[in-house]
Amino acid sequence: MSAFPPRASRLALALAACAAAAGCGSFDNASKSIAGIVTPYRVEVVQGNFVSKEQVDAIKPGMSRQQVRDILGTPLVTSVFHADRWDYVFTLKRQGVAPQERKLALFFKAGVLERFEGDEMPSEADFVATLDNKRKNAKVPPLEASEERLKQFSAARPAAAAPATPAEPPPAASYPPLEPPAR
Repeated sequence: MSAFPPRASRLALALAACAAAAGCGSFDNASKSIAGIVTPYRVEVVQGNFVSKEQVDAIKPGMSRQQVRDILGTPLVTSVFHADRWDYVFTLKRQGVAPQERKLALFFKAGVLERFEGDEMPSEADFVATLDNKRKNAKVPPLEASEERLKQFSAARPAAAAPATPAEPPPAASYPPLEPPAR
């Protein structure tokens, strides 16, 4: 037997290598057309504090830091170097939609809101409508309770029953010491 394989097997090996190389090129074209149809799922990323137009309308210069925090929530960014500035940043990244980013900066002087500036904020109803991408013409539910709904819930709640047992005595005004007396 000879040490070299016969000519036919060398030819078959060369043809197989050419077919594999050609197959890679056609697979690449096929993968591009498949990638246009099938895309991987990407998680929606929501970061920061959503601040609505209604919240921005509620803050006024002259409010204390606590009043502003009650309306807008805790700021996303506070800096040691800029103690009189609060930044509210909100980012929403969704598949198939350009990322949304909104910023609001508040400036304080002596613990009182002096001014604020930032992007135009969407109303709560507009923001909720943009979140629902599965139903295009869906009606946004009302975000506030009407007086009729509030009365309906208060009527549905049972009245508190009067206690059958006498009221408990008030708590002691002084408590015994936690440590034993020194000897």
